[in-house]
Amino acid sequence: MGPGTAASNRAAGTHGSAPDAVREALRAAISSGELAPGIQLRQDELAERFGTSRIPVREALRQLEAEGFVTILPNRGAVVSDLSIDEVIELLEIRIALECHALRLAIPAMGEIDLDEASKILRAYDAEPDPAKWGAFNWTFHATLYAPCNRPRLLAMIEANYGHVSRFTRALVSQATGKERPQREHYRLLELCREGEVKKAVRLLRQHIEETQKTLRSAQRQAEREPGPPGVA
Repeated sequence: MGPGTAASNRAAGTHGSAPDAVREALRAAISSGELAPGIQLRQDELAERFGTSRIPVREALRQLEAEGFVTILPNRGAVVSDLSIDEVIELLEIRIALECHALRLAIPAMGEIDLDEASKILRAYDAEPDPAKWGAFNWTFHATLYAPCNRPRLLAMIEANYGHVSRFTRALVSQATGKERPQREHYRLLELCREGEVKKAVRLLRQHIEETQKTLRSAQRQAEREPGPPGVA
């Protein structure tokens, strides 16, 4: 058990305090699916991996528990949290509220550099054949659109919420929808941002996220008709 090299390097960087660095590394590993739901997070192993004492690790795990990434159980310690489909649907509702607000604030502040960067990300997304990598492109595109809103707390909330959602929806939604429709919507969203069409862009973003909710509900109904565990916990 333990986060991979990328997460370890992130924790070893100069990102602030030791608890913050450990928290960021573990959050990234959980969000990417590297640390799956139910995996136990042992403080001594994490302290050794990150080259720190158990105190920063303990604090990081407490913060991750408050964010919903980790559950601390009696006599077992910290484990990676699991979510039901209904909980993921609720997180997607929160995602709609947060991201639509951020986009509404961001569009008037967007410059050509922001728009060109978003376009560059979409072209790289088009060229990527590996579905396992599509989630990273999707997040980077959306984060690039919201960054001009200049609301650090709002952006942090969006990132944390997206991390929860993506670890349960990444594989399922990619397999069910592919990237043609999402990419078509991404390009249209970028076009509306470039034109300064705030209301239309926000409406499209809402519909874009609602499609993920529909896909999850459809997958849930399919799982209930077939034997075996559902696709999302």
